Amino acid sequence: MAVNAREFIDFWILNSVHAAELQGAEQDVTELARRCVNMARDQGLSKEDLEFEVGDLAVYIRAKLRTANQVERDRPRG
Repeated sequence: MAVNAREFIDFWILNSVHAAELQGAEQDVTELARRCVNMARDQGLSKEDLEFEVGDLAVYIRAKLRTANQVERDRPRG
């Protein structure tokens, strides 16, 4: 079954981009982008395929990372 780039990136973000508060969560955008491209390649997708869907991959991942961190900061404690 062929995976399309949009499905891949959505799945990858959900499973790979986490708030800093989560133990071991990677916060380096360059490293996250490298991992994403490597995993996509295993699925037959190129960086260009991903960027066709989301634009600049690093910018997209950075925005998702910021959102994950903000959601965690805003989460009620107690």
